Amino acid sequence: MNAETLSLINGFLSYLTVERGLSKNTVQSYYLDLKGFLGYLENGQASRVKGPVFFARQDIVNYMGRLKDNKYSASSVCRFISSVKGFCRFLIIEKLIAEDPSENLKMPKQWERLPKALSIDDIKKLLSHEPATMSRRLFIRDSAMLELLYSSGLRVSEVVSIKINDLNFEGGFLRVMGKGSKERVVPMNRRAVEKIKRYTRDLRPDLLKNKQSPYLFLTGRGTPMTRQRFWQALKKFGIAAGVKLSPHSVRHSFATHLLEGGADLRSVQKMLGHADISTTQIYTKVTGDRIRKVYLEHHPRAK
Repeated sequence: MNAETLSLINGFLSYLTVERGLSKNTVQSYYLDLKGFLGYLENGQASRVKGPVFFARQDIVNYMGRLKDNKYSASSVCRFISSVKGFCRFLIIEKLIAEDPSENLKMPKQWERLPKALSIDDIKKLLSHEPATMSRRLFIRDSAMLELLYSSGLRVSEVVSIKINDLNFEGGFLRVMGKGSKERVVPMNRRAVEKIKRYTRDLRPDLLKNKQSPYLFLTGRGTPMTRQRFWQALKKFGIAAGVKLSPHSVRHSFATHLLEGGADLRSVQKMLGHADISTTQIYTKVTGDRIRKVYLEHHPRAK
């Protein structure tokens, strides 16, 4: 990436942070999206467009096609479109371009993949398994994080951001700061409460090593847990238990199992922290597919 382009990117990231007040994670996502796109263009894929912005609308469309060919989900492509649209708006504000090459780009729908939920049996296997290869000390922490992830349907970023003061053991709920700095209150089940209590009693003081931290979950060095470290721990659980996982599959399972159990869509929306109920409605397709499968497999007149 040349110096001029890098300067534009840095200016855009500052704009997102200072003027739009976006979170660190969101700004990082914008950066990664643009880095991938601009790297693609610098490898000889760009149109011959002069000026500080060396891409045209067709370049964006071509890159979207590349993402699709590489099996990116529609949500990932939508995020890329949001990133490049935001970048183009910034360039217009700075009077670096007169026309927006991203104008009227349509968000993809036709190749959207449904979230994959684990079966209830797989969840039970995962949460009850105790990997022999794991440190017993850290297992106490990781087991609590995983139980909470499924108990409350949290995002990984939300789990690692929980503070001690966010917990209410007696009421069985916790306060969560979700996307867009939106706060919500979600329930915790009894098993999650018990595992968190055990972690805070038996391990967290040792991890702190006489230091102070407001965060609930800590690394072995006593620093706040990160998304990357959490995902590493989750992968270890999955491999040891023989359950195939992704960073979002436990959260997807939470939503799917609630709806299969008869929960109403609005309540699930609130627990997940979705701003738009259409985001939650995708899970009704998942549960509908499961019901259809059961019907075809077990109804005597379905075949």
